Amino acid sequence: MGAEMLDWDKLLCDERIRTSTVVKDEHVTRNEFEADYDRIVGSSSVRRLQDKAQVFPLQKNDVVRTRLTHSMEVSAIARSLAKTVGLRLERMGIFDREKTEKLMGMLQTAGLIHDLGNPPFGHYGETVIRNWYQSKVVDVKRNLDKHYKTEQEDADFLYFDGNVQNLRIVTKLQTMNDRYGANFTYGTLASIIKYPYSSMTTTHPKHKFGYFKSEEEIMKSIWQHTGLSEGVRHPAAYLLEAADDIVYICDDIEDGVKKGYIPWNKEYDQIKQTFKENTIYQKLFERIDAKKADAGLGEREGLLAQVKLFRNYVQGHLIRTAVDSFFDHYEQIMNGEFGITDLLESDKELIKCLKKLTATYCFTCDEVLTLEIVGERTIKELLNIFYDAIHTSNVEVIEDSSKYEGKIYHLISDNYKYILTFDYKENKQKSLKDVNEYEKMHLIVDFVSGMTDSYAVSLYKKLLGISLPE
Repeated sequence: MGAEMLDWDKLLCDERIRTSTVVKDEHVTRNEFEADYDRIVGSSSVRRLQDKAQVFPLQKNDVVRTRLTHSMEVSAIARSLAKTVGLRLERMGIFDREKTEKLMGMLQTAGLIHDLGNPPFGHYGETVIRNWYQSKVVDVKRNLDKHYKTEQEDADFLYFDGNVQNLRIVTKLQTMNDRYGANFTYGTLASIIKYPYSSMTTTHPKHKFGYFKSEEEIMKSIWQHTGLSEGVRHPAAYLLEAADDIVYICDDIEDGVKKGYIPWNKEYDQIKQTFKENTIYQKLFERIDAKKADAGLGEREGLLAQVKLFRNYVQGHLIRTAVDSFFDHYEQIMNGEFGITDLLESDKELIKCLKKLTATYCFTCDEVLTLEIVGERTIKELLNIFYDAIHTSNVEVIEDSSKYEGKIYHLISDNYKYILTFDYKENKQKSLKDVNEYEKMHLIVDFVSGMTDSYAVSLYKKLLGISLPE
C-alpha cells in the first residue's frame, strides 16, 4: 500500500466483466458509467427500495423517506460532489472534461445502488441475520466440536452487511440475460466497495468487510482492472460515503420532525447553544435564522420549512467540508494511505450531535421498536423455514414440489436458483446435488434479504397460516 500513486485512467475503467455486445450508436453520447445508471434505474432491485425502510418501516403514506427516495437523494449529492471535484481536478491539470463526466456518471450510479443489498427492516435486519446465523449454525457447530474455528464461509454470514450483499446483487443476482448480473463497469463496482477486505482479513473494529468469499474472484478482477488492491479504497468511494452521510444525517431529522417525534424548536436551540463557540457554525445558524417562513404557512408548515432550511444549509456546509477534505488529503487518498477515514472528520462533533437526535427520539419510539420486533420475528422465522427445508441431504425431496420441502424451495425466485446452480469455475449449470452448504446459505439469505418489508411480513403470515394467499 502506498508504493505508487493510483492512476485515474485505471480508476475510471469502463470495461465490464462480460464485454458488452451493444453496438455503439453515433447518436448516443452517454459514457459507460451513465450507461450503468440507465441499465439499473428500471430494475426490480431498485424498485424494491420503495418498500424498504429508511428509519420508519411499513409506512402507508409518503410523509417520510424510504430507501428509494434516500438513494435518489444520495445519487444527486454524489453526482454534485463528483462534478465539483472533477472541475477542480481539471483546473489542476489532472482531469479533462471527459474524466469529469465519467466520475459524475460513476457516482450518480453508485449513489442510486449503494443500498440495494439492505435486507427488510433496514440495518436492524442485518443484525437479525447475523444473530440468527450465530444461533442456528455456528453455536450448533461449536456444540458438536469444541475445537471448531470460524471459517470464512461462516464469517461472511456472522458479519452479514448490506454493503457486501450489494456487490453480489449487481454482479450476479440482478439477472438480465445471464450470470453476470447488471454487468457494470469495473470502475462503478470498485466505487461501491466501502471496506476493501474479506470477512477474514478485515481490520475494522466492527468487523466490516466488502465482499463474500463467493465474489472473491470478481473482487480480484476489479482490483486488477482498476489498479486497486486489498485495503485500498477507490477515491470515489470516499465521496460516495460522504454523500450518504450528508443525506441521511439531516433527512432522518426532518422525517423525525414530520412524524412529530423530535421537538425541533427546543433541540435546535440546544444545538446552537452547544456550538456557540464555533464561529463557522454560528454564521451558519445566523443564515438559517435570517430566512423566516411565511406566516401564512401556518405553525406546522412553518416548523417544517425551518427544518428543511436547516437541512439544506447543513448539507451545503458538509458538501464543502467533503470537497475540501478530499483535496486536503488528496495525496494520501491517491497513495492508498487514507484508510477507512471519512471526509467529514472535521465536523464529527456536529454530526454526532445530529445522529444523537435521531437515536434519542426516533429509533427508540414505540412505532419503530414495535416494528423492529415484528421485523425480527418475521426475518428469523423465514430464515428458519427455508433453512430447515433446504438444508437437507435429500435433493429429490427438495426438487419434488409435491413435498413440503419442495414447495418451500419452489417459492424462491428463479434467478436466485439459477445463480445457485451455476458453476463459475466450469462455466456451466450444475446439478442441485453438487451445491454445497455455503451456496445453499447464500440462496436462503439472497431470497430473504432481497424481500421488501411488506412482502416479508406477507409471506411470513402465509407460511405460518396467519393469513391465506390471495
